[in-house]
Amino acid sequence: MKLPTIKGFDEAAFNKYLKNTGWLMFGRILSMVVGFMVARFLGPVSFGDLSFADAFTAIAAAIGALGLDTFIIREIINDPSKKDEILGTSLFLRLSVNLLLIPISIGLYLIFHRLSNNPGAPLTYVVILLSFAAFFKSFNVIDSYFQSQVQSKYVVQVQNICVILSALVKIVLVILHLPVIWFAWALVFDGFILASGLMLVYRLKGFEISKWHFKKSRAKSLLKQSAPLILSAVMVSIYMKIDQVMLKTEGSKAVGIYSAAAKISEAWYFIPVAIVTSVFPALILARKTDHERYLKRLQNLYDLLVAISLPVAVIITFTSSFIIDIIYENRFEGAETMLPIHIWSGVFVFLGSASSQFLLAEGFTKISFYRTACGAVLNILLNLWLIPLYAGVGASIATLVACASSTFYLLLIPKTRKQGIMMLKSLFLVTAFQKIFNR
Repeated sequence: MKLPTIKGFDEAAFNKYLKNTGWLMFGRILSMVVGFMVARFLGPVSFGDLSFADAFTAIAAAIGALGLDTFIIREIINDPSKKDEILGTSLFLRLSVNLLLIPISIGLYLIFHRLSNNPGAPLTYVVILLSFAAFFKSFNVIDSYFQSQVQSKYVVQVQNICVILSALVKIVLVILHLPVIWFAWALVFDGFILASGLMLVYRLKGFEISKWHFKKSRAKSLLKQSAPLILSAVMVSIYMKIDQVMLKTEGSKAVGIYSAAAKISEAWYFIPVAIVTSVFPALILARKTDHERYLKRLQNLYDLLVAISLPVAVIITFTSSFIIDIIYENRFEGAETMLPIHIWSGVFVFLGSASSQFLLAEGFTKISFYRTACGAVLNILLNLWLIPLYAGVGASIATLVACASSTFYLLLIPKTRKQGIMMLKSLFLVTAFQKIFNR
């Protein structure tokens, strides 16, 4: 399918990178629909339990990724002859760390459960299963290889097949009215089949995982480069997921209602990830060859992401009650109040995803960490204040403020202030009007 020319992204090569985004749509939409169906079936309490366990283990999973994804892409682009060394070292590092994280996650949950004022039924087995589900994400290094070759469509095809299989399994679980532990097993199955599919497509493309090898010096180099991003990824995970963990003190039902609203709000977050991942090689190339074009592409990227996220936020704000009623019927009362607040976080998540690519391209990994750390700390402090007062509504406000503050943290740093101003121009449609009136 030929992509239409996009204003500001009219170079043939740039459209090549954007083309991969279209492959994601079917799988993501199907996954979203099935996710809504599962939430409606489980109801606020059981869905709250599953969401809490998923949020709790997601923080550990962020550590297990080691912040390596984009560095793998960059290393392979810069030195393609060393791909087996880069991939082998990266996989070994991830597998080792994720194995260590499984008992740590379980131990931390047991401590949290013991100290919680409103612990509810133990979720130990659910946490154990979701910890193993995160382990299989180690094989996403294969995804990074195909991204480096601008061949993400092969990975997306595998993902779509896995999404279909996953959807069928979850539909069967709903039909059989099975308890929440089975849905935790389904998430483990998701991770397993995706890892298997990635290994299979890599082999079908004529490559051998058996040729991968570990090199100590490469491991040190990767970890040294990615160390700030490991902490940054953890901080991102904290300020995106900590609300669901902290809401558990208000009970599983409160977590479930909030998670139902957040699930709708966050359903769109794959779009900026897909776009910025697809265009990252083009940004790197432009930075090397034409700095003016590089800045222009960044501004156009901000404009594009605002053009997608802003209308979604406005529409959902005014139709939240209708949307909640259609998707969940009357099972999540209160979610319609949280959704109009939480949905605006997406505008800042979209812009933050794009500016993260700028920080990475410029080597500003410490700034990336500082801004996400500030967002995470702010979110925790606001949750401590607002959750006891307003429960899920308070968590929604905390998330919105944290996302906005983290994204525009760049305005506080002199060498990144220009990017912050560029994002503000996009957010307030300044560049959009300039393009209209300069035609």
